[in-house]
Amino acid sequence: MLLGSKFEVLYANPAAEQFFDTGLTILRKQTLGDLIAPHSPLFQLVAQAAERNASAAERDIDLSTPRHGERVADVTVTPVPDPEGAMLLTFQERGLAQRMDRQLMARGAVRSMHGMAAVLAHEIKNPLAGIRGAAQLIEEQLPPDEREMTQLIIAESDRIRGLIDRMESFGDTRGLTRHPVNIHEVLDRVRKVAESGFARGITIIENFDPSLPAVYGDHDQLIQVFLNLVRNAADALPDRGGEITLTTGYRPGVKFGAGLAGERVSLPLEVTVRDNGSGVPTDLLPYIFDPFVTTKVRGTGLGLALVAKIVGDHGGVIECDSVAGKTIFRVLLPKAQAEEN
Repeated sequence: MLLGSKFEVLYANPAAEQFFDTGLTILRKQTLGDLIAPHSPLFQLVAQAAERNASAAERDIDLSTPRHGERVADVTVTPVPDPEGAMLLTFQERGLAQRMDRQLMARGAVRSMHGMAAVLAHEIKNPLAGIRGAAQLIEEQLPPDEREMTQLIIAESDRIRGLIDRMESFGDTRGLTRHPVNIHEVLDRVRKVAESGFARGITIIENFDPSLPAVYGDHDQLIQVFLNLVRNAADALPDRGGEITLTTGYRPGVKFGAGLAGERVSLPLEVTVRDNGSGVPTDLLPYIFDPFVTTKVRGTGLGLALVAKIVGDHGGVIECDSVAGKTIFRVLLPKAQAEEN
């Protein structure tokens, strides 16, 4: 963002427009004081840069406002010669970076489940099959009205086996079959499956950018990701008036550091799943992508952990913002390059 000598906004790039949730036309009619709370340390940073006529930077500056809620960003202020007295401000929001760090930790926990699942498969699934078989043999000797307990044993054995099978899926180290994927075809399939099953009667709204380029990913795995997110959204909706909104968009310039070499990875394709349900409890929000964390009474806490793993395998990022009445899962993905088409 470029500020004039009186802190008026002269220019803002698309990322700044999104950061302040305001278009450039309106931003040009405002000053920094209209966008940032008066107590923010940002004003001191700008004054320091102006006094020294040199760049000034500060980490973790509080940019919270009633409109945008709590936000923290790294800010650099640089004086520019033209126009006179102008300042160039760059913002790097810390929230997403911190969530990415959290996801990397979660992925480590997910990978560690592979060894545990292998042990469980050997130590539990084999004797479990014997227990289930014995219950079936006993059931055959009982009259129909006395089979409730044997049916319970069989059902619980199947449930435990299903849980272990899902844990084993985290250890799938096979490479993704990645190719250009039309994300709108993926979301259309997800919507049809949802509307014919668990989301029957729920309003699903599509707000798509038709010019969006292809995603570089695995078609079936992406269906699994968004089907899981839509299912979670449907489970959180009220009995009446529930809505799920699927949105796609292009975010040019969205890049993140990755790897030990600090390589900058571009993730310009954004897909969001929004619902107007009860929201995620504040105390659980930082941990929802961890294994075995769930808000559902009968949930296993593996669904979102698997989603985070698949998105991570694609080189992407997933984040969640939630308050009562509005929950948004935001997935950022890489686009397919020209030579891959």
